[in-house]
Amino acid sequence: MALALMALCIALIAAAGCSSESGNPQSAGSDVTRDELILAVGTEPEMGFDPTTGWGRYGSPLFQSTLLKRDDDLNVVNDLAETYEVSSDGKVWTVELRQGVQFSDGEPLTAEDVQFTFETAASSGSVLDLQNLQQVEAVDNDTVRFTLKQAQSTFLDVLITTGIVPKHAYGEDYAERPIGSGPYRLLQWDQGQQLIVEANPLYYGEKPFFQRLTFLFMNEDAAFAAAKAGDVDIAYIPAAFSRQQVSGMRLENVHSVDNRGIMFPVVPAGGENEQGEPVGNDVTADLAIRQAINIAVDRQALVDGVLEGYGTPAFTVNDGLPWWNPDSIIEDGDPEAAAALLEAAGWTDADGDGVREKNGLKAEFTLLYPAGDLTRQSLAIAAADMMVPIGIQIQVEGKSWDELRKQMHANAVMFGWGSHDPLEMYNLYHSEKIGIELFNPGYYKNDKVDAYLDAAMKAVNAEQAMQHWKNAQWDGETGLSARGDAPWAWLVNIDHLYVVNEKLDIGKQRIHPHGHGWPVTDNVVDWKWNE
Repeated sequence: MALALMALCIALIAAAGCSSESGNPQSAGSDVTRDELILAVGTEPEMGFDPTTGWGRYGSPLFQSTLLKRDDDLNVVNDLAETYEVSSDGKVWTVELRQGVQFSDGEPLTAEDVQFTFETAASSGSVLDLQNLQQVEAVDNDTVRFTLKQAQSTFLDVLITTGIVPKHAYGEDYAERPIGSGPYRLLQWDQGQQLIVEANPLYYGEKPFFQRLTFLFMNEDAAFAAAKAGDVDIAYIPAAFSRQQVSGMRLENVHSVDNRGIMFPVVPAGGENEQGEPVGNDVTADLAIRQAINIAVDRQALVDGVLEGYGTPAFTVNDGLPWWNPDSIIEDGDPEAAAALLEAAGWTDADGDGVREKNGLKAEFTLLYPAGDLTRQSLAIAAADMMVPIGIQIQVEGKSWDELRKQMHANAVMFGWGSHDPLEMYNLYHSEKIGIELFNPGYYKNDKVDAYLDAAMKAVNAEQAMQHWKNAQWDGETGLSARGDAPWAWLVNIDHLYVVNEKLDIGKQRIHPHGHGWPVTDNVVDWKWNE
């Protein structure tokens, strides 16, 4: 605790000691109308602020602009793009750029900068998947043409999440000293402590109300302590702190698709991958086991108990998003129905020890979670307890991520995902993604689901892809949801919780994605200070 308080003091002193260019910020507890904020809303980006390596995928890139963006209702609207067109075969995307845009150093943003950004991202081996990009050309100063190897409806999301960097100012230290055309520009970054940004006077869009933002990098305990002391205007907190009142601040809970769920190996045990790691699990390979767990688990009870009520039951990786199929919802919290399903499938408790068996195989397996993640640990323990009445025994174990990666093909794992990009569904369930990074670690394969996912990806636009995404989840006969093959038991979507100064208006928050980055700042230009 002493170390945490010391770190807090250092961070706050640093925040008060901003450069002499613009004077000292007003304190977070000031009662006067002001245009500066102090925030503790997430961890420090390890890779810095370079969009070509992934910065800005989970929230506004702050320093950079994107060609397209989503509005508060997740509709796609123009940003740097004035217009865009897609060819009839879906392979050529032509973007006309907004006129008169400047980078924060005064240089104009042109089609060459867009070309440079995407070529750099494609060659960097980053998290951006641009393998389908055949060519990007600057047709003229204001026109960019993207040529894909094959149609890809999700290329739209690449244009939404990739911030444009300046060709003339991009170098090895760009991630530490970003220049962009976004609403803010970097003023000071004290790594490990704080980031200070100021409004970009050359920004072409709506001018932000707040002229300076100071981001403090704290763990959740320290951030909450700073909020209680009146030293920050907004802080991200876990559900465990949500019942505590903070003077002068209110609790804001934002719905999300930041989900948690159990991934099951769906193939029998006995195999190995190329790395010599075990693959398969004889218990979870049985469809009846997976479906019974999905039916028996009481998702609302998990929300109420583990998340203190701040969350929603999860049935897919994309609940509530435009490509979600509501038919994937099942009746859950029904141990009697789950037990009947197991009984019919030949899983019985013949010896009366409370654990079912089938052909000499006990209905027991291990559920892994990342050690140190208390929410995932609590969800795993609670879900395992819910399986006891139906005769399934689950051993819960915490592991490091290195250990998880080696054991995730043969054991159930408590994972977390959630994105505004339907590509995530493709990555998690398509058989071509088996064993690639963290994608499809359970070796799930359904040819009909693959066909739907392929059709969605190869559709010429997002609208044509929509029904294919929904059919992949459930088409009335099969699908990747709990109603179908049940390769996952999705449990909850976690509300993102913030304590916010009662005078700070953070606008209409969009459904948040997975908790990497700072998704709360996605609409930061709309934030206001009210007296």
